Amino acid sequence: MKYIDRLWRLFATGFCFAVFGIGGVIIAATWLPFYGIKYKNNEAKRKKSCRYAVHLTFKSFVWLMYIVGVTKVDAKGLNKLKTLQGKILIANHPSLIDVVVLISIVRNADCIVKQNLLENVFTRGVIRNTGYISNADPEELIKDCKASLQQGSTLIIFPEGTRTKPDTELKFRRGAANIALRSATNFQRVLIQVTPPALTKGWPWYKVPKRKIHMQLVALEEFDVSSYDANTASKSVRQLTRDIELLYQKDTANFSSLYQNHSS
Repeated sequence: MKYIDRLWRLFATGFCFAVFGIGGVIIAATWLPFYGIKYKNNEAKRKKSCRYAVHLTFKSFVWLMYIVGVTKVDAKGLNKLKTLQGKILIANHPSLIDVVVLISIVRNADCIVKQNLLENVFTRGVIRNTGYISNADPEELIKDCKASLQQGSTLIIFPEGTRTKPDTELKFRRGAANIALRSATNFQRVLIQVTPPALTKGWPWYKVPKRKIHMQLVALEEFDVSSYDANTASKSVRQLTRDIELLYQKDTANFSSLYQNHSS
C-alpha cells in the first residue's frame, strides 16, 4: 500500500506541475488580458485586478494539491494576512510552493521575481500582466517596491533570497531590510514549516517524500522598523538583517510551540 501511495503521489505531483505551467499560459492568454481592456486607462486598477485573479487561481491550485494528495496546508492567523495593506510580508523559504501558498492567502500580493522567470514561457505572461517586480535592476527594484507599497499592495519577500535546505541555519540577505528602511515600512512576519522536507533547493519534483507534504504557516507579530536610523542606512540595514535573522532562527527552533499557542 505504501508503494502504491507513493506511486500515486508521484503521478499527482507531475500532474500538478503540468497544471501549474499550462494554467499560467492559459490565464495569461485569456483571463488577464480582459482587465487590460476593462481598465485600459487605469494601470493600478488593472494590476490589482490581475493580482486578485492570480490569488484566486493559486487558491484553487492549493486546493487541487490537497484533493489529489500532494500536500496539506494549515495556517494560523489568516485574518491578519487577508487584511494586510502596504506592508512587507517576510517569511522563511523551505519549499518551492511557499510563494504560491502565500499569494493564495493574500488578496493583493506583489512579489519580487527573478529575471529568468520573465523569459519562461509558462510564467512570463502572468508576471507581465500582474506587474510583479523584476530583480534585474537593484535601483529600479527599490523604486518599484516603494511605489507598490504606497499603492497598498502587500509585498512578499523571502529574506533568504532562495530556498534553504533542511537542517541548514537560516542566512538572510540584506534586500528585505534595505527595502523596509528606504520605504519606512514594517515587516509582517510569517513562519513556515514543511514536513517531511520536500521541494527544497536542488530537490527535483519527482523525488516525492514518503508521506504527503504537510505545510504549516503561522502569522506572527509585526516587526517595527522605526527604531532603525535610516540616516545611517548601511549600518542600519546590516543590523536589521541580523536582528530578523536571529529572530527567525529562534522561532524556527520553537515552531511547534509557536504554532500550537497561536490562535486560529
